[in-house]
Amino acid sequence: MNSTVLDASAILAYLNREPGHDRIEALLGSGGIKASAVNYAEAVSKLIDWKVPPDDARMAVASLQIAVVPLDEAQGLRVGQLRSATRPYGLSLGDRACLALAEREQAVVITADRPWLALAESLQLDIRCIRPDQH
Repeated sequence: MNSTVLDASAILAYLNREPGHDRIEALLGSGGIKASAVNYAEAVSKLIDWKVPPDDARMAVASLQIAVVPLDEAQGLRVGQLRSATRPYGLSLGDRACLALAEREQAVVITADRPWLALAESLQLDIRCIRPDQH
């Protein structure tokens, strides 16, 4: 399998044991799992919003043992370039950081957000939703 990039929604779905979390669990043991530092920040921020203490939020995301990839200049540029293509689907800056990383790594994208599936063909990315029949 190619490497895999997790979106913040997939990280949070796993941590919260939401529908589809078992699909993330199956991937975690395979290695090669990555997330953009932007998605890491988004996941930690969301946990803190939900009243999880900051250190516990950091440890929860770290428990997944995924490689956190810094956003570099080239990815930052690509995130900006993806704005017009993703805007109709409501994707955030973090979402676009995930897509830019997956594009660079030629990786599979895992998300919990079904609308992303509509972008797979136009962006030439392998985007998979952990709960394609819901959300």
